[in-house]
Amino acid sequence: MNGLRTKGGVVLAGVACIMTMAAADVLAETFTATATVKTAGAATATAPVTVTVDRIMTQAEADKLLAAFKAGGAAGLHKALKGVKPTGSIQLGGGPATPTRLAVERQTDKGRLITMVSDTPILHLGKGLPDAKPTQDYDFAVLDLELAPGGGSGTLTPAAKVTVKGGSFVVEGYSTEPLRLTSVMAKK
Repeated sequence: MNGLRTKGGVVLAGVACIMTMAAADVLAETFTATATVKTAGAATATAPVTVTVDRIMTQAEADKLLAAFKAGGAAGLHKALKGVKPTGSIQLGGGPATPTRLAVERQTDKGRLITMVSDTPILHLGKGLPDAKPTQDYDFAVLDLELAPGGGSGTLTPAAKVTVKGGSFVVEGYSTEPLRLTSVMAKK
């Protein structure tokens, strides 16, 4: 995860993000975490997060979605995700669980990195504030979990705009900063 986040967005290394290490169907895993965000006024808010991973995509599935994105941008990815069996879900606070349609996993020097994408936003954080920007085009949610022995951390961009620049995916959050996930633990 280090080196992937930039101010106001996330850079996901093109093909590296799409690398998978497992077959399509794995035993379901559930993780709990605490999401933290700092407001413009420097106040801090937290909420519980539950992430369920029902399956990791095969390389062939991921490549198909990557090709759809490269050919048609966000609209092409949305079209390709229609009818894709959910890969899991993300639940923020007491809200409903939002299904994810893309889940990839790769090994890192610390353990493993799971990236999940929902084809619908979870929350446009800051939408009700004066001078809030339009929500149009922030129509995905992106989660990164970096899992190490004994726990982990991560980020959740609950409303994201996804583009490609220089051959890499760029994930721009609706809010200025993603939600930081701490105390990530596997639920038994």
